Amino acid sequence: MGFERGFIEFARVEPEHQDVAVRIRHFDEFIKTYDDKTAINQAGRCMDCGIPFCTRVCPLHNVMPEINQAVCEGNFEKAYKIVSMSNNFPEITGRICPALCEDGCTLSLTDKSVSIKAIERKISEYAFSHGLVGVFKPERDTNKHVAIVGSGPAALACAQELTRLGNHVTVYEKNSKIGGLLRFGIPDFKFSKSLIDRRLSQMEQEGVKFVVNTLIGKKDDLGDGVFCEASNFVSGKELIDSYDAIVLCPGSEQPRDLKIPGRELKGIYFALDFLIAQNKENDGQTNNPIDVKGKKVVVIGGGETASDCIGTAIRKGASSVTQLDYHDELPEHVDAQVGFPYYKKIKRTSTSQQEGCTRIFSTNTTAFEGKGKVSSIRTVKVKWGPNRKITPIDGTQGQMDADIVLIAMGYAHPSLSLINEFELKTDARGNIAAPTDGECAYRTSCDKVFAAGDGRKGQSLVVYAIAEGRNCAHAVDKYLNH
Repeated sequence: MGFERGFIEFARVEPEHQDVAVRIRHFDEFIKTYDDKTAINQAGRCMDCGIPFCTRVCPLHNVMPEINQAVCEGNFEKAYKIVSMSNNFPEITGRICPALCEDGCTLSLTDKSVSIKAIERKISEYAFSHGLVGVFKPERDTNKHVAIVGSGPAALACAQELTRLGNHVTVYEKNSKIGGLLRFGIPDFKFSKSLIDRRLSQMEQEGVKFVVNTLIGKKDDLGDGVFCEASNFVSGKELIDSYDAIVLCPGSEQPRDLKIPGRELKGIYFALDFLIAQNKENDGQTNNPIDVKGKKVVVIGGGETASDCIGTAIRKGASSVTQLDYHDELPEHVDAQVGFPYYKKIKRTSTSQQEGCTRIFSTNTTAFEGKGKVSSIRTVKVKWGPNRKITPIDGTQGQMDADIVLIAMGYAHPSLSLINEFELKTDARGNIAAPTDGECAYRTSCDKVFAAGDGRKGQSLVVYAIAEGRNCAHAVDKYLNH
């Protein structure tokens, strides 16, 4: 695959990034898409390696060698057709996927991997700009009706697949616009919301119906989950009576809290309270009530949500941003064969962290301090032991000034109100219980009700959500029509 000597003659080229001094002054995307020539040369680095581990470790199992071959031939239309066979939304994964496939690239054993993520972005943007993203019309009409609750990546992938299989799909979203946390949680500088609107236009033309501001449950459930703008309410029983099947894709919405002394102080927020408010401000709605301008911001957590808070706080004018991560600092490099082909356990620096952030590892927060409002936090260094047990290290106690604290420690499980509405069984972590294989694949304990995405799997990646949505759609279609 690729050029015969492409992996020898061409070095990996990263997509161009806008300078930090410029990009922190706005919320627009700042990573550019490859031009045609760069994409062709980068795809040409793909080797005829024999065993495409990249395809194996990708949750969607995109056939990267064939995709890269089409690109290095300059045939972007063919490349888009191939990637669309396994990935409904390459414009999303080409921007916000951690690119598990690149750590599984055989070339990474001796050199830098093929830039699969950037190539995928190029393919999708080429396809949209050249009118290659058409409207798919199914060959049959099953006359089966399916309701999907939620509108994140799992829900949208499931809706598109079910519609293309000839079913009639209605998506219910509790907020004012479709997209779930793709729209409300991920900062605009990483993922422009115009991309969602562009894809939704195609899905509506294919026949998917979208209903917004509608909560499946009771008015009393408005306070459950991270954010809700619902003004209409539909009971679970109404859905069961009206549809042939229901798919729940609620996401993992219950944030993990840090219940330590001083938690009641003002100035301490969950990450999504900050991120959602900023996305709504960017959309011309209400201003972000969490004012970080000129303030010392501390972000607690080490994942992507924490990184999103960092980039947003910097753009909002924070005087300093400090990230506290209780995990140990990982090495920046490991032997290429260690863990191959899976995602390497190394220290990774996000674009937001590059913009100006102090990162502190192996540190736990023990208390918040202040008079009515947080002004400082207490910390201690920790040591990790067997079975992920952490032990405080004596003599390492410290104190740090903090005007605003953002808790970004991940999410525990989906909305309990939705689980109670359908009287669903859950797993040990509080996620919706549903197997992923066998005759009852993705089926919950409630008749006619299926589940997919983070609400079933637990907090995960967008690429896994898309994969779950696709797989669930085919399980639902089999249940309805075979």
